[in-house]
Amino acid sequence: MLLIADNLQITNPVIATAIDKLDPAPIQEMVKNCESAGAQAIDINPGPLTRDPEKKMTFLVEAVQSVSRLPLLLDTSNPKAMEAGLMAAINHPEPPIINGFSLEPQKLEYILPLTKKYHTRIIGYLLYPNSNVPIDEADCISVLLDLYGQFQAAGLENDQLIIDPVVAPVIWEDGIRHNISILSVMRQLPDLLGFSVKTIAGISNLTTGKIPKDKKQILEQSFLPVLASSGLSLALLNVFHSQTTQTARACEALLTPGIFSWATL
Repeated sequence: MLLIADNLQITNPVIATAIDKLDPAPIQEMVKNCESAGAQAIDINPGPLTRDPEKKMTFLVEAVQSVSRLPLLLDTSNPKAMEAGLMAAINHPEPPIINGFSLEPQKLEYILPLTKKYHTRIIGYLLYPNSNVPIDEADCISVLLDLYGQFQAAGLENDQLIIDPVVAPVIWEDGIRHNISILSVMRQLPDLLGFSVKTIAGISNLTTGKIPKDKKQILEQSFLPVLASSGLSLALLNVFHSQTTQTARACEALLTPGIFSWATL
């Protein structure tokens, strides 16, 4: 299970100010701290970047690459920003992962084609075209098959796809019901698609809202092993939640065949 830091995002006022002022120092400090905390990849999430999208995304990618060679995920709905980020990372050890696309028409038209153009991987969200989440298992499967159909129509290879079943906040009316459904869908993915597909989940989504940090970590720690046993490949999480990060490492150690080592924890 690859641990991806979701800490570099526009919702953090320090990061938002740094992006606005094109000040690399706070970005670089955040990335170095994430790597020290155990991050194995960095999700760059500047939001939609409605002003100067290419300039700001290029700045962000260059700032991150100046202090780290960890794999990157580019997390924006703005296709101009996405392409600028992909171009800025052209000499990175591996192409960034595009995060991501759904059945939303704009993402199918403008984001998905970048996957073929830049020979990268892309995350596909199980969301309706209006960005709502399907609640029941049958609806999740229907969205999955439609999403995969669009992915195939774009002329992409199976190993370029990563599925995000979309973890819902527990405070939603149907949040727990939806999360139970996606666990079943994750276990069925190889049979449903006919190949072994990687999966990603936004662990922080589970505890969206004003919840005390200790309670956030209890929920994250409890849900992570269930996700891991359902086949989770990549965990997108706040790496400064040290207990959650330790739980993720423990899940990886327990589910990876081979000789166990305490050093992995």
